[in-house]
Amino acid sequence: MPTVDAHDTRQLLESMVAELDRSVATLRPEPSDPDDHGTPGDADAGLELADNARSTAVVEAAEEQLKHVRAALARLDEGKYGRCVDCGTELPQDRLEAKPEAARCMSCQAKAESAR
Repeated sequence: MPTVDAHDTRQLLESMVAELDRSVATLRPEPSDPDDHGTPGDADAGLELADNARSTAVVEAAEEQLKHVRAALARLDEGKYGRCVDCGTELPQDRLEAKPEAARCMSCQAKAESAR
């Protein structure tokens, strides 16, 4: 198995958690004011709705990645980081460098995605 420097990997993953936490906090749309009914036919209402939908999608994607990064930290703590959670094979170093939170080898990842 390629040698994984647990300290460096932990620092990288924890840095990713902090960055994703900041992104989620910054991008999360503020709840609308229930007392602000706007004006009928307000042209900005459609733009605001579209912006909120985009922000929500970005926040959801960041929260999903955050879940994967935290799971990678848990695998690191358990001594299972760098192995496919499905088949147990070693993950290639270049895969871990490109996607440190990767949990599956490419073959198992493709199977998991096609099963969705």
